[in-house]
Amino acid sequence: MAIWQNLTRHKSVEEIQREAGESRAFQRVLGLGHLTAIGLGGIIGVGIFVLTGIVAARDSGPAIILSFVIAGTASAAAALCYAEFAGMLPVTGSTYAYTYAVLGEFPAWLIGWDFLLEYPLIVAVVAAGWSGYVQALLGSAGLTLPLWAQGALGSAPGHVFDVIAAGVSLAIALLLTLRTEWGARFNSTIVTIKIAGLLLVIAVGLFFIHPSNWHPFMPFGFHGVLVGAAVVFFAVFGYDTLTTAAEEAKNPQRDLPWAVVLSLAISMALYLAVCLVLTGIVPYTTLDNAAPVANAFSAIGLPWVMIVISLAAIAGITSVLFANLLAGARIGFALSRDGLLPAWFARVHPRFKTPYRTTLPLGILIALVAGLFPLTTVARLVNIGFLSAFIVISGSILVLRYTRPELPRRFRTPWVPVVPLIGMGFSAWLITGLPASTDWGFAVWIGLGILVYFGYGIRRSRLAGHSN
Repeated sequence: MAIWQNLTRHKSVEEIQREAGESRAFQRVLGLGHLTAIGLGGIIGVGIFVLTGIVAARDSGPAIILSFVIAGTASAAAALCYAEFAGMLPVTGSTYAYTYAVLGEFPAWLIGWDFLLEYPLIVAVVAAGWSGYVQALLGSAGLTLPLWAQGALGSAPGHVFDVIAAGVSLAIALLLTLRTEWGARFNSTIVTIKIAGLLLVIAVGLFFIHPSNWHPFMPFGFHGVLVGAAVVFFAVFGYDTLTTAAEEAKNPQRDLPWAVVLSLAISMALYLAVCLVLTGIVPYTTLDNAAPVANAFSAIGLPWVMIVISLAAIAGITSVLFANLLAGARIGFALSRDGLLPAWFARVHPRFKTPYRTTLPLGILIALVAGLFPLTTVARLVNIGFLSAFIVISGSILVLRYTRPELPRRFRTPWVPVVPLIGMGFSAWLITGLPASTDWGFAVWIGLGILVYFGYGIRRSRLAGHSN
């Protein structure tokens, strides 16, 4: 019985709200524009500039637009649930903190541990995509790296280590060690460049579409569409990154929910338009490469568009690196502040007021993963973690609506219980489209997390000795 009480001990909603209001660890410098830009930075990146082409060529064909609709439906339902939590519990830690309030410490630990892997893996995947576009741009200028330094081991014959991917991971970690508002301004600038590049893709590409390229529309059948949806789901989340910066927001209860909704709505509109253009201007079979959007325009005789898109992709993908490493570092900070990881990690820089003791170690880890592992292998492992978390978040809305209906909510998820059930159902369905090897990799990480919790966290937690 005592063990069960320890596993389910939790912080009340009121306690978390009070801690967030009293926290002075971070400076409140982020407005709605900055937060929306972080969300757009987290969502739009390697998914649209890289995975769209790879998934179209290998799994979905021109029906990749349906893959995005399916993945986007699951993500939109979860986003509405996130928005309600973000307005009610504006605290560093996002999903981890929400789960702590509703389900208790052990489920919250598993979610936090999950995200402590997922955010760095996203950065690793994105860094590999960033490297692909940089190398495409260098290639157009006649410059190439040695073969061994061009990609991760196994990504192509002769590749050993992706030097560019590792280097940019370390550079972003250093940037995030500086003042948050500096990074936020930098992020807002490159998000603007990214969106401008995507609008160029759509505007120019419309004149070069050949409807014959959309036939056959579903060459791999509906199973291929489902597999594609499970992979491109990587491209339709990322708004959660902005909620991890809640304690750095000027008006978190008002701005966080709207930033979540706005960032996903803008992203989905751009994704669907780009997918139609990309599969319409060239055959889907030609898109299986590291820079499919840029190379597609080069193939139709528009090298100047290829160069502009490559620059926009480099800028845009950089914003994804920024958003997800920011989120990963703050998840680690929240776990440490609650005693579930060593308190040494819960120290902010005395001058810059950033969680540098989680940011820099994660940067080094990410550099190694980005340099050594192929992109699609890591992307699948990322997706199962976030799909699992979305099931928990959607379910938690149902639980809290039943157990605490009186709580004030600045944003209310519409059509409860339908929307949360859609989020849970679609997320579970998409998990079935992932390979079994992904399930095993995720299970190993969760198993390791269970050992860490029972070996350390259950005794060192700040709630140990006074369970609720």
